[in-house]
Amino acid sequence: MILLSLALNIAVLVPVCLGLLLDTAWAARAFGPRTAGRSILLAVYGAILFVSVALLVWPDPRMAVSLLLMQMTYKSLTALTIGRLRHPVVVSNLVIAAVHAVTVWHSSSAS
Repeated sequence: MILLSLALNIAVLVPVCLGLLLDTAWAARAFGPRTAGRSILLAVYGAILFVSVALLVWPDPRMAVSLLLMQMTYKSLTALTIGRLRHPVVVSNLVIAAVHAVTVWHSSSAS
């Protein structure tokens, strides 16, 4: 399950990071215009992408679960901070948070 969650991170974050970096039309619609805040978000997403790849190369279940718990927290909070459940980023964040929650639950029950 940890491999699935890390692969999901990579599969989602590669196009998202590229979209933000290249300032594509879909990224501007989903994340707003290029601003300092959006660039900070790109840095955070880039860090999660880098750590996800690193954890596939050098597996450490405890570090992976810590990453996933942090992601579950911020992804769940986007529904509150944006205030709209129909926003595409909120929807994808909640789906990914649910997958990560299953992974964390599965990892804790396997211990």
